[in-house]
Amino acid sequence: MSDTEKKKSWLYNFLMRSDAGVSVIVVLLGFLVATFLVICVGRSPAGMYKAIVQSVSGWNIDKGTWNIRYVGEWFNYSIPYILCGFAMAFAGRVGLFNVGGEGQYIMGVTVAQLVAIYFPQIPGMHWMTALVFAILAGAIWGGVVGLLKAKYEVSEVVSTIMLNYVALYLSRIITLAIPGTNTYKTANFPVSASLKASWLEKLTNGSLLNYGIFITILVTIVYWFLMEKTKLGYSLKATGFNRDAAHYAGIPVVSGIVIAMAISGAYAGLGGGIVALGSFKYGRVLSAMDNYGYTGIAVALVGNNKALGVFIAGLLFGMLQASQTLMQSKGIPKEITFIIQGLVVVFVALKTAIRLFLIWSEKRKANAESLAGGKK
Repeated sequence: MSDTEKKKSWLYNFLMRSDAGVSVIVVLLGFLVATFLVICVGRSPAGMYKAIVQSVSGWNIDKGTWNIRYVGEWFNYSIPYILCGFAMAFAGRVGLFNVGGEGQYIMGVTVAQLVAIYFPQIPGMHWMTALVFAILAGAIWGGVVGLLKAKYEVSEVVSTIMLNYVALYLSRIITLAIPGTNTYKTANFPVSASLKASWLEKLTNGSLLNYGIFITILVTIVYWFLMEKTKLGYSLKATGFNRDAAHYAGIPVVSGIVIAMAISGAYAGLGGGIVALGSFKYGRVLSAMDNYGYTGIAVALVGNNKALGVFIAGLLFGMLQASQTLMQSKGIPKEITFIIQGLVVVFVALKTAIRLFLIWSEKRKANAESLAGGKK
């Protein structure tokens, strides 16, 4: 380390070199501003933090009781955020901006519901088959965008936004056509299609936590291995850094973009399949978007598109979702969780501004020290 770097503050060196450090700072800033807003509406911030503690630990500070169900619900809420976060992160590592995680998620939900209702009720194989088809549906929905981008230079932002609405209304048409469906739900799924496990239900005192949590951990490892340890991951990252340079280096850029968007969509489709079969006993007729795909963009930004970062960021957003009802019971508006999410995203977007401020601050400090030394 040079003498100049040694003279700089440890905070400066930490934040300039660590994306994770900046993410932690911006999350803390989000909570700080939210605390101020809670005070402004005449509520005690203690209620907000007590709700968060209860959702992540199960401990009710006011009553002195403990219930692990809250922890199970926290993990269950986090699953779609993590998977849709990976949908955005995978595309981001290749230099693409996947705004279509919501549509890919919806296709995963829809196809998983169809397989749950119509496929043979073979224990174990039934829900596995449903998830495989959900992954394929998301991959196709994302792959189409990749093909349009690679072959015809169609903006992935525009095409994914449009396909989100196509997916929503196509899902409604398909689901309403299923016999026995009313305006908001289908008939109940067979037990063989459910991701729920009795031992997990007992362990978490009746929460909705299911096998999806183990699948999520597995695909997090797959994401890390694929991006960091394989030739495919290297070529995709090279494409993201400089598409023209990657092309001249012999990397198949066109197929890389299609593959990246397909894998990205597969993650979102898996998220939809897990929500459909793990959190519900019936198929839903979607009247609006669940917004997991859109929030996944924020999850990826906070997690810096890295495997561990996205996983932790997904747990953070799942914690906020799980805390909403608890906050209301303590007199805190549930909307405060959405405000925190929005503030975190704003502060993440200001990451560059924070670093520019640090550079300016260090230069000002160095100039002041230089002037003081000259006077001596």
